[in-house]
Amino acid sequence: MFIRLGPSSSFLGVHGLGFWLKATCRVELALLYKTKSDCKKEEVRERMEAGMSELWMKKHRLLYQAATRHPFILSIRDATINIASFKTWLAQDYLFVRAFVPFVASVIIKAWKESDESGDMEVILGGMASLEDEISWFKREAANWGISLSEVLPQQANKNYCRLLESLMNPDVEYTVVMTAFWAIEAVYQESFAHCIEEGSKTPPELKETCARWGNQAFGNYCQSLQKIADRRLQKASDEELKKAEVMLMSVLEHEVEFWNMSRGNV
Repeated sequence: MFIRLGPSSSFLGVHGLGFWLKATCRVELALLYKTKSDCKKEEVRERMEAGMSELWMKKHRLLYQAATRHPFILSIRDATINIASFKTWLAQDYLFVRAFVPFVASVIIKAWKESDESGDMEVILGGMASLEDEISWFKREAANWGISLSEVLPQQANKNYCRLLESLMNPDVEYTVVMTAFWAIEAVYQESFAHCIEEGSKTPPELKETCARWGNQAFGNYCQSLQKIADRRLQKASDEELKKAEVMLMSVLEHEVEFWNMSRGNV
């Protein structure tokens, strides 16, 4: 730290100068402490106003866009998709959803044990109830496209993602971290497929039902409910929990990108 001595410092004497230096250091340290305190208050204020999820999406904007505006999604939107890639995605996502069921069941248990709001369980149960219909839909679509699901084996990106789900089922993983991951997984699909049914899209007619399944407003509202739960928990979370949740969000986004890559054959 550099201290600039004023013109009158020569009149302070040795003891006076020493006292002045100590006083100056104390003032500067106090200002430094105040600055850190103010930064912490500002962080808490932003967390309460915008929601930590929104702040993280801005912070990791490039990664979030890579997951929600992936070339696989854009190829559906502009009608240039290779149908073989779509079939790969359909078969692999069927396997993923089957692994997703026990994960959601574990989230319900965590909500029962750790949630500070009784409404959380109702929101999560709503998503759980839709999974049976989702699995039936995958089976129908696979039949329509001539895919034998019993012969499909999970590819490496799928295996890696399912391992992440399994790790989140560990009882030691905090409910806050799990809800952050749960929201992110659902939100990526909602925003990705909603992009394919927006005005101006050229999505092929035979793929519009698929896109509407996750891109519809009702599913969007569900994702917003999950986001509110995650933000409420993050608002009260410790610094350690926040770090874990942010790392988990980034991990989910990275796995989503790899899953899209796998579907296009880019692995």
